[in-house]
Amino acid sequence: MDNIEPAQARDLNENMNSLVFPIAESPQPQNQIPPSPLWVMYKEQYESGIHKKVLAEAIATFLLVFVTCGASAINANDPRRVSQLGASVAGGLIITVMIYAVGHISGAHMNPAVTVAFATVRHFPWKQVPLYAVAQVTGAISAAFTLRRILDPINRIGTTSPSGTDGQAFAIEIVVTFTMMFVTLAVATDTKAIGELAGIAVGSSVCITSIFAGPVSGGSMNPARTLGPALASKYYKGIWIYMIAPFIGTLLGSLTYKVIQVSDKPAHAMTTPSFSFKFPRRKNSSSSHGQGRVHV
Repeated sequence: MDNIEPAQARDLNENMNSLVFPIAESPQPQNQIPPSPLWVMYKEQYESGIHKKVLAEAIATFLLVFVTCGASAINANDPRRVSQLGASVAGGLIITVMIYAVGHISGAHMNPAVTVAFATVRHFPWKQVPLYAVAQVTGAISAAFTLRRILDPINRIGTTSPSGTDGQAFAIEIVVTFTMMFVTLAVATDTKAIGELAGIAVGSSVCITSIFAGPVSGGSMNPARTLGPALASKYYKGIWIYMIAPFIGTLLGSLTYKVIQVSDKPAHAMTTPSFSFKFPRRKNSSSSHGQGRVHV
């Protein structure tokens, strides 16, 4: 090596580098599995805090199903412990509580049909709909299996099924979800409504509609709320009703309210996506010229 000329040493180094560089630039293995589209979507939204919103939806839906289905299961097993009216009131109250608890974080949808309806009328971004739906279904299934363990030996964990014909149950599920979504869109997105009362209004509408829908269809109004208990109880009678009717009802309710909604905003301002249940704050009297109008 001591007898190598400087010029030969430089040539030797260049040859060695030419052998090393292609190895570093070698292509990726052909059999590498591409990332899931859902994972790519999650990573794109991660910086916006979507993981916190998804977690909030999962927790809220878990508690919703835990309370409503728990009360329903106890009522079916022994009406003296929890009455039908008590189960309906419990469902309305837990929705009210969850709206005030996580409404400012995730919007407190707790229902895939509600999420799709908000996205349809441009109050929620479509790209986040799958993430919310996964969170809601996961929360519902987790709550149902938790109840199955706690309430053993009760086998039917708050399942919903038609008491009459499938047609009757299908129709009433559309009507009650229409009512719920109509009220929800009014109090959660309309700047002329009193947003601070959104939780009470939506919870009350769910309570009222479930009182008369319960004996006919079970008053589900929520595909996740039906799917979780059905899986935990292995009971699927008429489940197609609750997978389809709530979506029809919420879409009709949201679109109907958009038709009758009166707004003084310019047309281009109506397309800005926003989340539900982010309560508006009142401007002071000096800035609103004494009108006391509610603004987002």
